[in-house]
Amino acid sequence: MIVFFTDQQRWDTTGVHGNPLGLTPNFDRMAATGTHLYHTFTCQPLCGPARSVMQTGLYPTTTGCYTNRQTLPPQAVTLAECFNEAGYKTGYIGKWHLSTCPPTAPVPEAERGGYREWLAANALELVSDAYNTVLYDNDNHPQRLPGYRVDALADAAIRFIDQHKQDPFLLFLSFLEPHHQNDRDDYPPPLVYRETYANGWIPPDLAVLGGSSREHLSGYYGMVRRLDESLGRVQDALVSLGLSEDTIVLFTSDHACHFKTRNEEYKRSCHESSIRVPTAFSGPGFDRRGQIRELVSLIDLPPTLLDAAGIPVPPAMQGRSLMPLVRGSDPRWPDDVFIQISVSQVGRAIRTKRWKYGVTAPDKDGRTDIGSSAYVEEYLYDLQADPYELNNLCSREEYRQVAEELQDRLLRRMVQAGEKLATVARF
Repeated sequence: MIVFFTDQQRWDTTGVHGNPLGLTPNFDRMAATGTHLYHTFTCQPLCGPARSVMQTGLYPTTTGCYTNRQTLPPQAVTLAECFNEAGYKTGYIGKWHLSTCPPTAPVPEAERGGYREWLAANALELVSDAYNTVLYDNDNHPQRLPGYRVDALADAAIRFIDQHKQDPFLLFLSFLEPHHQNDRDDYPPPLVYRETYANGWIPPDLAVLGGSSREHLSGYYGMVRRLDESLGRVQDALVSLGLSEDTIVLFTSDHACHFKTRNEEYKRSCHESSIRVPTAFSGPGFDRRGQIRELVSLIDLPPTLLDAAGIPVPPAMQGRSLMPLVRGSDPRWPDDVFIQISVSQVGRAIRTKRWKYGVTAPDKDGRTDIGSSAYVEEYLYDLQADPYELNNLCSREEYRQVAEELQDRLLRRMVQAGEKLATVARF
């Protein structure tokens, strides 16, 4: 089993979601021949919290990992621990972002989530650059890998796969791309690719709102293209080793990117450009299952991976396995997803097939406060009429009933996630 995990990748970078630039032929093929989760959303649009969800199947407010630079609580049962117990070889390559160690220090063994083969860095963007990839091995020794950073990680993944071709394995391959390079606020693609995608297609929300997209989009697209080429290389390795029909591959991302159009950052908002990500499965149980249109959250992916492998899902996990949907239908599947927002604000949102409703706690600090007992309405979008969320309806009296119904659903979702019952004041 392989998790191919990108960082800050918008859903509409892919051809199956309408991008006309041909950036993702390998992902598009995977979505067409496997199982495409058309509507997939992060439950926390921030690197560390989203990663905590992927490792535990728990909301960030449950684990306490609601901001970056937090470590998984010792009582949380992780994905790697479940696969270890089932006899799998477990490996982690790339960006971790779930340790309390200094950003450029190696991650202590106790904070590695149970992965037994390790080639990673807690803050990959701070210890490496596009053509200077540095990771730490099992013994905390720095390893400098040759090539463009995406290629360097893919090479390491192919070596791991080859070494364990006779074993059941879980490989979590966590890229930094297409996240920006923090120290210079740039999206560095491979050589030539920035020019290749200059003046390329601009998503409608960015065309209207601008932000930093005109400066950064060509580099971002180049990074997405190289990620897809590396996905193809990993798929090719599985074919060449005779593993393609026996290996489940999941492609997804931690969150998306709004290019500073919604706040002063690139994510940390309830908008589609922050929360919607490309997701597909291939392999046993997923091949030729088509497109699933139900709303899916990242928190549903860990129990799905376990269920697909025939491993018991820990009862504490707060997501649910997608396998009933993949195999046919599940009339009990929820018709909304719940989003928690930190750092930029203490915010909460609910997204249904048609509506987006968000609230904020203006007297709380998103960097230090995990939640609030009192919120204020912030957003209401009709995604059917306004898919790019340009028209906030929160103050419109004719939508008051809709807002109140969504408020009730949001408050129920918050309680289900383990939060205390809160109040919401009108916009």
